[in-house]
Amino acid sequence: MIKKVIIAEDQESANLSVQKTMEDLHIGESDHVYYCDDALNKIQLARQKGDPFDLLITDLYFEDDGNSQKIGGGFDLIRAARDLQPEILVLVFSTEHRPATIDMLFKDYAIDGYVRKARHDINELKMAFDALSKGQRYYPHSLVQLIRQANTYEFTAFDINIIRLLSQGYSQKEIHKLEGCSLSKIEKRLKEMRDALEFTKNEQLVLFCKEAGML
Repeated sequence: MIKKVIIAEDQESANLSVQKTMEDLHIGESDHVYYCDDALNKIQLARQKGDPFDLLITDLYFEDDGNSQKIGGGFDLIRAARDLQPEILVLVFSTEHRPATIDMLFKDYAIDGYVRKARHDINELKMAFDALSKGQRYYPHSLVQLIRQANTYEFTAFDINIIRLLSQGYSQKEIHKLEGCSLSKIEKRLKEMRDALEFTKNEQLVLFCKEAGML
């Protein structure tokens, strides 16, 4: 059961919104900070007192307002918090929308849940909290399909370079000269990617790779 939560969020409106959500969920104790250093200090102090936090809710990106900080953002805060208290649950609440970055947070940072700041994010925060309370991970439903789709095709460096050049406005005829290969090879690779991802246009490939954080 999650009884004690700390919120690290530098935007006042978002911080207040998460606080209100914790009140609605009847959390016994909820603390909040606007700086990552403060979050880590509170986690450390609570652990030393024998009353540790169960859950850290953090943004990823914190605006630099001139105050000197050792921990500049949520990525480093997650690492530091887990080094200090390995069992603490971590729920990321951020505007980050790139599936590759979110997938990396689950795989490399072992976060327990992710909620994107967007319409209906309060309802999703509550769903995420419910999942974490049951010992489950919470993955953003809107991005599951996109990441699954990305994993069905293994992009090579050559593929990414072709798509990057397309995104920059180069034609296929220009790309084959830049890459030093035949035009038919470029056309074949693009067709293979479109077929694998069930796209009909190269523009869809470009958009897909941008949204997935590949470009």
